Amino acid sequence: MFKGSIVALITPFKNNKLDEDSYISLIHYHLKNGTSGIVPAGTTGESPTLTHNEHERVIELCVKETKGKIPIIAGTGSNSTEEAISLTKYAEKIGANAALVVTPYYNKPTQEGLYEHFKVIAEEVDIPIIIYNVPSRTAVSITPETVARLYEIENIVAIKEASGSIDQTSHILSLCDITVLSGDDSLTLPIMSVGGKGVVSVVANILPQEVSEMVSSFLNGEIEKSRQLHNKLFPICRAMFIETNPISVKTAMKLLGRINGEMRLPLCKMSAEHEKQLQKTLEEYGLI
Repeated sequence: MFKGSIVALITPFKNNKLDEDSYISLIHYHLKNGTSGIVPAGTTGESPTLTHNEHERVIELCVKETKGKIPIIAGTGSNSTEEAISLTKYAEKIGANAALVVTPYYNKPTQEGLYEHFKVIAEEVDIPIIIYNVPSRTAVSITPETVARLYEIENIVAIKEASGSIDQTSHILSLCDITVLSGDDSLTLPIMSVGGKGVVSVVANILPQEVSEMVSSFLNGEIEKSRQLHNKLFPICRAMFIETNPISVKTAMKLLGRINGEMRLPLCKMSAEHEKQLQKTLEEYGLI
């Protein structure tokens, strides 16, 4: 179930409120353009500044609008284990197919604390759990050994690996058969080359067909085609991190006329210099 190009969906706002009409439009855009799954309320969806009602609503809208056509992997992580349990239970209740649970941020738990955190959450629900390792955001990295321990729990089935280290993925897969999904668009092909099954993608917000084709080509054994697509996408992948995610992707979508580009503080409008750089990248790709 958890392979291919899975979009980390942005959350559109209008006058600092959830823009439901635009959000629904984006969901249907992905249904039409080959996206393998949707992650609502992840980092790219600005989950840290969503209210609890908004967090639940974006998950509900994804489940409702997709009608089971593609998996919905709800972002339900928190640095509070109890809060993560509550969000994950809601995702299960509303009909999400899985939950993406980030390593707790700011607290800086030990490896044993990380193990207990994910174990308790998994024991409280029946839906599959995908671990999310992104140390640049959380100040803690889950070790391959801890991942292997967690994989012994029946409904912990995958990890979104965004450490930036191919060695990390190789080490994980040398210890267990957990599904690894890239958490960095520019590393999707390298991660798949050592056994990964796809990506939770930021770039898929603007180029869903292309990211999907790059991933599916590799999984179907068309290695050279996948490499060529990777090389073509690479400048866009890099451009998505000119400024903190999701500033770049929202700005790109504004430049493409898909959303208004509004973000919620403390994220703010991209600098004029960086926006000019981003526009040039989009133009060179042929999007503008």
